[in-house]
Amino acid sequence: MSSSKADNVPKLYEAFRGSFDIGAAVNPRTIIRAGDLIAKHYNSLTAENEMKFVSLHPAEDTYTFEGADQIAAFAREHGKKMRGHTLVWHNQTTDWLFQEADGSPVSRDKLFERLKSHIDTVVKRYKEDIYAWDVVNEVIADEGPDLLRPSKWLDIAGPGFIAKAFEYAHEADPKAQLFYNDYNESNPLKRDKIFNLVKSLLEQDVPVHGIGLQAHWNLYSPGLDEIRAAIEKYASLGLRLQLTELDVSVFRHDDLRTDLVRPTGVMLEQQEKRYEELFNLLAEYRNHIDAVTFWGAADDYTWLSDFPVRGRKNWPLLFDGSHEPKGSFWRVIKQTSQTSQT
Repeated sequence: MSSSKADNVPKLYEAFRGSFDIGAAVNPRTIIRAGDLIAKHYNSLTAENEMKFVSLHPAEDTYTFEGADQIAAFAREHGKKMRGHTLVWHNQTTDWLFQEADGSPVSRDKLFERLKSHIDTVVKRYKEDIYAWDVVNEVIADEGPDLLRPSKWLDIAGPGFIAKAFEYAHEADPKAQLFYNDYNESNPLKRDKIFNLVKSLLEQDVPVHGIGLQAHWNLYSPGLDEIRAAIEKYASLGLRLQLTELDVSVFRHDDLRTDLVRPTGVMLEQQEKRYEELFNLLAEYRNHIDAVTFWGAADDYTWLSDFPVRGRKNWPLLFDGSHEPKGSFWRVIKQTSQTSQT
């Protein structure tokens, strides 16, 4: 986008000042390639992968902070808030954490000792930069009667690893806001499981301060009524809510087509309407929602390209591949101005 055209585009996060922060997931490449766009339109940043266990702690005696440090430095330079993502997850966690030198499983006590050491090191390093952490990520089973998904965490430590992670994070930074974070959070079955897990943690006086709704949605689902019901149910716990990984795929989850090189006009029109409806709903609950973070900054880079269909491009964000605002951006901005007048 030319500088003159860009100057006429309102800042996205300023449109929501007084409602909630507007964030973006970034990485060392996007803060270079899209640095101007990110600096202008987002006032909160999340490291896409660079603060996950496998990125930061590939071996027991080895930490690799370079990528995370780059993002933290960018946030400081541009005066942005920063969220930490993520401390405990069944994916992107190196095998050494769960194993002895001979490959046998570690004991529960040793796993907790390693977890505490990791959390102490990471959380304290970014204590001045990060105001909130996704402490535990995606432990809920998507289907069936079981509450928790199978994982090495569960096999070795039992369900107590969840509370321990929050306790260790709170000890490392008592001022940080600590979130449980998950996807499919508006699906009624999983919604109720998330609610029950977090409720049980609160009943045990575990320091949980919020619930992260990942919000990986698409043009068709979840329904607005399901999103509303999820927000109201989570808010009834008295916790803060954040949308932590928002994007709106132009494909249904089971749509496997690979024929499109650009979104159709119909897709873009549907996406505009969808974003307008979503932000209209979120504005209703701005007293409960502190931040809305997009999982990316613009369509030139999104995790949804190649997932779940390899070789397929997706266009889920408010800015296109050239970093120009899409119709969805203008519908969201228009909706915001209308909301502020009511």
